[in-house]
Amino acid sequence: MSKQRNITILTDVEQIICIVQKGNADKVVKAAFEAGAHGATINYAQGSGVREKLGALSVAVEAEKEIITMIVSSEQLNRVFDAMYLAGNLDAPGMGFIYATKVEKAATFIPHEVLKKLGLEQES
Repeated sequence: MSKQRNITILTDVEQIICIVQKGNADKVVKAAFEAGAHGATINYAQGSGVREKLGALSVAVEAEKEIITMIVSSEQLNRVFDAMYLAGNLDAPGMGFIYATKVEKAATFIPHEVLKKLGLEQES
């Protein structure tokens, strides 16, 4: 007999995407973790477009980027977003960009103990 499998759907979550200069992702992720985030994915990319425009201001903008993606609860969003923004120095020209978007539906493994604590444990 096969065991019934259940999916726990998360609906009160947000996705944060942060694009930073190569070499800055680790400190941005560290700040996010200190603010309460629990996981991050870092991808590497090549940027284009803004470098030429900012070059007139004598700002050197690297084309190589690191893209940080993470999912946080809606309750954590402002705290984690602000920590990432400040850690990445995103208030300086050419340092990067950050945005957040609502996630309609997500699912992942959630430990039995956590589900029980939240009152979401499903009967087996």
